[in-house]
Amino acid sequence: MADERLLLAITELGGYPDFSQAYRQAGFQPLMVNSMRKAISVLKKQSPQLIVAEFNFQSDFRDRSSNLESLLATMQGKHADTRILVFYEQEYIEPFERLCERWQIDASLAFPIERKRLVDVLASLKA
Repeated sequence: MADERLLLAITELGGYPDFSQAYRQAGFQPLMVNSMRKAISVLKKQSPQLIVAEFNFQSDFRDRSSNLESLLATMQGKHADTRILVFYEQEYIEPFERLCERWQIDASLAFPIERKRLVDVLASLKA
């Protein structure tokens, strides 16, 4: 079972505003980490209701398109009920859509992220 209203926010590259206040406004308790490795470590101890992560396309990966796939693989089983929201760059929509064909992504937002749109999406994922 997910920890009540815990939101795991993974900011690897950033370059956008800190949305922790928007997460709180939507009724979540944010836990912020800055690497996929730290996020996977958190998942060994806690089960967030929602994960917010970036899709950072890496064309040089041999068997995957981004670190996000490592997280998604970790979520199978114990974290199957955890929802996931992904931020992505519009220029990488094609590899992101391929990822979405293989893995369940509950919602996504293209950069730049509008705060109001984010709060609306968070509300829909909380239900």
